[in-house]
Amino acid sequence: MRLASAESLKVDSTWQQWGQGRRDAKVGERWPPNTSPITTGTQFCVRSKMEPDLSGFNIDAPRWDQSTFLGRVKHFFNITDPRTVLVPERELDWAKMMVEKSRMGVVPPGTQVEQLLYAKKLYDSAFHPDTGEKMNVIGRMSFQVPGGMIITGFMLQFYRTTPAIIFWQWVNQSFNALVNYTNRNAASPTSVRQMALSYLTATTTAVTTAVSMNMLTKKAPPLVARWVPFAAVAAANCVNIPMMRQQELIQGISVKDKNHNELGHSRRAAAIGITQVVISRITMAAPGMILLPIVMERLEKLPFMQKVKVLHAPLQVMLCGCFLVFMVPVACGLFPQICELPVSYLEQELQDTIKAKYGELVPSVYFNKGL
Repeated sequence: MRLASAESLKVDSTWQQWGQGRRDAKVGERWPPNTSPITTGTQFCVRSKMEPDLSGFNIDAPRWDQSTFLGRVKHFFNITDPRTVLVPERELDWAKMMVEKSRMGVVPPGTQVEQLLYAKKLYDSAFHPDTGEKMNVIGRMSFQVPGGMIITGFMLQFYRTTPAIIFWQWVNQSFNALVNYTNRNAASPTSVRQMALSYLTATTTAVTTAVSMNMLTKKAPPLVARWVPFAAVAAANCVNIPMMRQQELIQGISVKDKNHNELGHSRRAAAIGITQVVISRITMAAPGMILLPIVMERLEKLPFMQKVKVLHAPLQVMLCGCFLVFMVPVACGLFPQICELPVSYLEQELQDTIKAKYGELVPSVYFNKGL
């Protein structure tokens, strides 16, 4: 007979205590206690007289149709919600426990569907999808808005001097490197050497592009110089992401059939996935870094704005946040997370292997493009 580990006993004990507290809750009482109202009350488990049947509930099933752009945008609006960054560790651990128990088909009596959905939202925002480990706060996709708005705002504000350009491009690439490392594909491990090379290459590219273009635009209209940071960011993304995922370009990315059976590894699929991620990252930054300079160029000419120059940087940061709140989920949802590719587009060797084993039963393969 297999003995339960100390860790499993601890989890089960905690779960039993949570369930007992839930059963003892009075009608209308919040449970778990001391939760932070960051959504429309979906995290509250309000005891009701009717106990829902959750026997057929699949917590990993998408809430919205992922084959449509709108469905993907809604999905990423949910998991990139910047308010989840403020959720305490205790509540995140509770969310992970809820998700794991739901996958096992074991939930305490009286658990509501809304509560499970809220737990899944917290889980997706804070835990790595492959390893299940809690991600560092700064590297989470839910931190893209607060982190990105500060860095982008200062890049757009301090673009005139070379030291400021170098510093803020370095800060931006350091932030991007941490995000890439935090959200790395566990199935395609990246060595420390590869990450360091990617970081140095992207930083060098961004700084070189920004400094060179800044020198070339000295005699150009002021608005052109304001667009230099975006050119540097776009160039760095074209280098950073392929370098970070070079192992997939060399060895290929895992491709599967519609039943999730692995069929092999494809370099062409990896190239498509990486290209889509690069486009998404550039799209995420484009509206704010292209339109905001136009707005600020006009605002700074107004008499009252010239008297409060100290507020220019905070204003740009705030406006960047307004753009990113919408552009992060829009850019992430630009392409399906699980891409479909016809077998005929794969490498000839992989095509032959699939056809020899499955014939014409597998017309397409599927792969995770990453973020």
